Amino acid sequence: MSTATAQKETLGFQAEVKQLLQLMIHSLYSNKEIVLRELISNASDAADKLRFEALANGSLYENDSELKIRISFDKEARTLTISDNGIGMSREEVIDNIGTIAKSGTREFFQSLSGDQAKDANLIGQFGVGFYSAFIIADKVTLTTRRAGDTQAVRWESAGEGDYTLETAEKATRGTEIQMHLREGEDEFLNDWKLKSIIRKYSDHITMPIVMKKSEWKDGEQVETDEDETVNKASALWARAKNDITDEEYVEFYKHVSHDFQDPLAWSHNRVEGKQEYISLLYVPSKAPFDLYDRERKHGIKLYVKRVFIMDDAEQLMPQYLRFVRGVIDTSDLPLNVSREILQHSKDIDGIKAGSVKKVLGLLEDLAENKPEQYSAFWNEFGKVLKEGVGEDFSNKEKIAGLFRFASTLADTEAQVVSLKDYISRMKEGQDKIYYITADSFAAAQHSPHLEIFRKKGIEVLLMSDRVDEWMLGSLTEFDGKKLQSVAKGDLDLGTLEDEAEKEQQKKIEDESKSLIEKIKTALGETVNEVRVTHRLTDSPACLVSGENDLSGNLERMLKAAGQKTPASKPTLEINPQHAIVQRLNDVSDEARFTDWAHLLFDQALLAEGGQLEDPASFVRRMNSLLA
Repeated sequence: MSTATAQKETLGFQAEVKQLLQLMIHSLYSNKEIVLRELISNASDAADKLRFEALANGSLYENDSELKIRISFDKEARTLTISDNGIGMSREEVIDNIGTIAKSGTREFFQSLSGDQAKDANLIGQFGVGFYSAFIIADKVTLTTRRAGDTQAVRWESAGEGDYTLETAEKATRGTEIQMHLREGEDEFLNDWKLKSIIRKYSDHITMPIVMKKSEWKDGEQVETDEDETVNKASALWARAKNDITDEEYVEFYKHVSHDFQDPLAWSHNRVEGKQEYISLLYVPSKAPFDLYDRERKHGIKLYVKRVFIMDDAEQLMPQYLRFVRGVIDTSDLPLNVSREILQHSKDIDGIKAGSVKKVLGLLEDLAENKPEQYSAFWNEFGKVLKEGVGEDFSNKEKIAGLFRFASTLADTEAQVVSLKDYISRMKEGQDKIYYITADSFAAAQHSPHLEIFRKKGIEVLLMSDRVDEWMLGSLTEFDGKKLQSVAKGDLDLGTLEDEAEKEQQKKIEDESKSLIEKIKTALGETVNEVRVTHRLTDSPACLVSGENDLSGNLERMLKAAGQKTPASKPTLEINPQHAIVQRLNDVSDEARFTDWAHLLFDQALLAEGGQLEDPASFVRRMNSLLA
């Protein structure tokens, strides 16, 4: 939709933008001061991008390399203006960046909205839509911008309703100017002292000067002078000594680099000197972003070389399993014109990455040991992603596994979790394996018949129900010298955990059940690989067991659900001859009726472990027949 003249046209907002603007206009933010922070942060990003592009084309500076952000206001016109001399935007970039939300997560953003203003406010920055916050305090926004190197400027204007106008404009300097026409009741943003206090509170860490006109008192009234005043410190926060930085400054810097409105959970600030020289300031967020499980999404580390911004989201600086980490790395050992291709083949980057991973894992270990409540919050948000690490980072596999937390049979709820170290400390005398079971839900794992002998003997079993667990276990086969063993795979051997009397009793039962085993195997035919007497069951009549080297039933179901082919394999049916139903089979002489019982045992065992029946109608028919 457009109504065009020679120089001016009216365009309709993307539908999602209209919805977003309505949220903004109705005060989605609980703290309106954040509007200033968002717009200043955007201006800072524009300056960083100019610095980077100017490395290859110095003429973009247009003889003005002193980058700054300017804040001004006009009490009579009731306008607040934020301007920068950064990279600026072309007409097409204005349409792409402001007329639409050019992000794949737009739909997820609106699905994430809860109706709770405080919670919803935290989502805005994550989705890169901070510019629209201007409409919280303004009933009209005018943006004038000229891209560095272009001669023509463009003016964008909107009242935050269904459309906006675009027209050609004149602008002597490159960069962007945002003028907000304030709503009634927003006069606090026309106050010199108030604006400066907001800037110092939220944007003191911005590395370029934020300037305002200096004010002085005359005749009991504060008036502006013609002299500029730098309001913020305008120095790279990460380059300062840790003792000179307050926790509040660390927190505000995190919000700047992450566009997250919530405080970080923890951070690590380090200066490395010697063979390599670099500074890292790395943060662990308190909440997972909406697209955490999108492995194609770029990471959150900003790369600087000698305080000069080089690139956002440098994926070479942090492995995939730590993609939730935010922060900056500033190095002295790379050329200023470094590219992503150079980073991929750089030994210096490999060293920085290894050092940074070590710092993050050390930070998490410290949380786990000294602040268990905070670590529990971290695990709930990021545990599933961290589990990817044992398959991606072999050199740190043991350290990563030590950070894992699992539910177990010693706890009543999924929230009560244990570490592998805790598990080993509680192992029974003579126990040499870490036992676990996987299932598609905590309830299915908790109530699996495979656990019966373990509960009877008081042996702890880890309950794993995350989808990533099956993949993780392919790489994590042992921890601290103890093998991880599925209770649902292979022929169970408890070794010294069973006494001689139990072993003799088991042998006797197996000998007495040989003819029954053969009859069941004949009845089931090619459905099973083997039928045998169980070591696992005490209360249930039967269960299914995968081969030691076969896919687990849970993994096989997951792969099939994803449309992937799985290797051909048949389960083993284990029966419990002590169970009344199995004992009754000895008295069934009718071959057809015996076959129905055998299939019913198999189908029940399949359902008990969360499987799906291939022929539900036959199951119902057999069940009805036997009940009748």
